[in-house]
Order: sequence, then structure tokens, then C-alpha cells
Amino acid sequence: MKRQETALSKVCLVGAVAAFFGCGALSVQAQTTAESSGLKHYESNSKDFWLHPPDDWFLGDETKDQKGLTPNAGQPLPTPEADLEKILAKIKLPQGFKISVWASNVPQARQMAWGDKGTLFVGTFDKGTVSAVSEVNGKRVAKPFITGLRMPTGVAFMDHALYVIDIDKLYKYDNPEADLEKAPTPKVVYDDMPPYIPHGWKYLVPDGKGWFYIPFGPPCNICLPPTSVSQYRRVNPANGTAELVALGIRNSVGGAVDPRTGDLWFSENARDWISDDKPSDKLNHVSRLGQHFGYPYCHEGDMVDPKFGMGHKCSEFTPPVVKLGPHVAPLGMKFYTGNQFPAEYKNGIFIAEHGSWNRHKKNGYRIVFISVGADGKNPKETVFAGTWLDDQKILGRPADILQAPDGSLLVADDQTSAIYQISYHK
Repeated sequence: MKRQETALSKVCLVGAVAAFFGCGALSVQAQTTAESSGLKHYESNSKDFWLHPPDDWFLGDETKDQKGLTPNAGQPLPTPEADLEKILAKIKLPQGFKISVWASNVPQARQMAWGDKGTLFVGTFDKGTVSAVSEVNGKRVAKPFITGLRMPTGVAFMDHALYVIDIDKLYKYDNPEADLEKAPTPKVVYDDMPPYIPHGWKYLVPDGKGWFYIPFGPPCNICLPPTSVSQYRRVNPANGTAELVALGIRNSVGGAVDPRTGDLWFSENARDWISDDKPSDKLNHVSRLGQHFGYPYCHEGDMVDPKFGMGHKCSEFTPPVVKLGPHVAPLGMKFYTGNQFPAEYKNGIFIAEHGSWNRHKKNGYRIVFISVGADGKNPKETVFAGTWLDDQKILGRPADILQAPDGSLLVADDQTSAIYQISYHK
């Protein structure tokens, strides 16, 4: 889902998000006005809404054509390895590639990061934990490494330290592989972040120079958001300084730095509740500081918002490099820099598409590959792996991609709580 909190022990965080996973809804102040048509409407341009969102904040203004659509029900649960193998047997790949189970029972696997000694650290969504995957008696085992957080979806490893981002804090854990049975005491290295939980989950994007690019999503489906969000910042964890990089961004849960130029590229989930086929999710390229990518005024580069356009023209904003399709929910992405895959994949982009919920016929649930020039010109998109759908039954939801030391790719699947490996053999 484009947005999908710690569970009942922490009062389900926010009923809206908890409801996505079947966690018992909270009774929060009702901001819903019953229209004569029975459609729901919210006034989402207020601090009270952002701080105390209703359970179904993601609805925005419900439409007649999409009335009744709800997030995919059911808490993701670990899937037995035998069942994972059956699922992977259905996944189509280009000739020469194969996909296999790399690790199972990795709770709600989200962003992944390699440690210095080969430990794979994996963020989660609402479990409040970060897992450490390592070999035990010749088998990969995931164990809870960090617990007690809220939504630690984003992880990164840099200069012998593990970084974990929660809703409004960036934590640093020094030398974490010294003892995988107990995480070191963390240090908060950046906390100039708003407390909004809707779209507050984040991935970390190392810039290759010791800083992180960090996305800040708006706490609504569509609204005139607070000025502290709908943006990317570049943050220095060494001293807590930050700079504003890009604006007009709805919900980015994945990005990567181009090895050819050092530029930031990022995936973006577009707004919901217009139609099944509009607007398209996006792949964006930040080519200069301060670019505005349109939200909430313009979507997909050429579609003025019917309510929030406010006299703007789409020509005022930076268009996407690629329209990825409606409601595909692109999350983690990586440039391929390895040598295992054929040459045509070098410096191309792999994107994990988590899959739709706000659409009558599901879309996404796959991995796409995009070859594109460093200047953002001449993009070509192909389906690389997929789909994790059996007709309309969800078999899995790719959430992140990470290159392994041997040049293969790891794919995190938070629906099945598994990590897959895609490799190439001539």
C-alpha cells in the first residue's frame, strides 16, 4: 500500500495506520461530514488533523467511483519457506536470471542495509523493531536487534555505525556488530522533524559524502501541508545540520544517488481518490537545489489538481522522468553498480513496487528496471520481476532493493516477511 504503527501495547499509534494491518481502530475525534451521497469528506488543512488524524485519514475526499476501496486487510505474517518457493515459481524474470529465498521470517521486511561484517539490518513498519540477519549454524536467521521504537522503516550503515530513522528521530548505533544479542545505546543525531505519523515513515538515502537525504511526507492524502514536510532534506548526522533540497513531494519512500553524477533520484507515490487510472506515481530526478515537483498543485507532471490547483500551471514545476503508472506504490530503489548482471543493467535503476490498494484492479507488486541517461533523458522502463499477484490475490509486496557484495540483488517483501535474492547465470 502507498502508506500503510508499536501495536496495541502502544495504543496502536494511530488508528488510521493500525487499521491497515487489522490492529483495532481507535476512537479519535470525528472530522467526517456525512454528505447526502454518503461520501466522506475531511478538512485536512489543519494542525489538529495532522496531529490527531482520524482512523481513515487516507481517504481525503472520497469519490463515488472509488467508494468502498480500503487498504489491503490483514497483518502480514511470516510465510513458510515451502510456500515462499511456490510463490517464487510464479515470478517471471528475464532469461538467465533466477530468484530464490535468501531469508525467511524477517518481520515486515522494509529497508535493508549491510553491516561491515556481513550482517543484514532490516527495518520494519509497525513492529517497532530492527532485525539483524546473520548466519547461525549455516542458516540465515533474523533476530530482533533493536526494539521499542515506533515505525523504524529506514536503516543505513555508514562509517561502522547503524543509523535508524523513526517518525521524528534519527538514531546512531556505534559498532553494532560487536554484539548482535544486544544493541548499543543509541545517540539521537537529528530530531528537527515534525511528529506527524501519517506519511511520517521514512527511508534513508546515503549521499556518499557522509550525509543522508531524508524525505518528509505530508500528513494527509491531499492538503496544503505544513511547511516542514512535502520535501527532501540533506542531513549531516555528524553535527545535525541540514539543508532543504527539493519541495512539492507527496510521499517518497525510496531514493538513491546516481553513481555517475551524485544526483538524488527518488520514487514518489501520487495522491489517491481521483480515479483508478489517475494520477501516475513517479520517478524523479533532482538536478538542482530547490526544485519543486508539484504537490499538491500538480500531479504526474501534467495534471492540475481539481481542488488544490489554485491557479497554478504544471509548467511551473519539475516533471517526472518516468510516469510509473497509477497506484503502483514505488518504494525502495537502487542504481545497479555490480558486475554480475549483463552490461545493459549497469547504472540502471531497479524499483520495488509495493502495489496498489486504491484501485479496483490491482497494479504494481513487481520490480521494474529503468535505463536512463545521467541527464534524465531517454528513459526506458521494463518489468524485471513479477508479478507478486495471482489474478487479484496478493502473493507478496516488494518494499526495498539492495545490491549484495557479489552483484546479485536482495528484495525485501514485507507481506511475506522474507528476503529474496535475484542472481544471474550465463
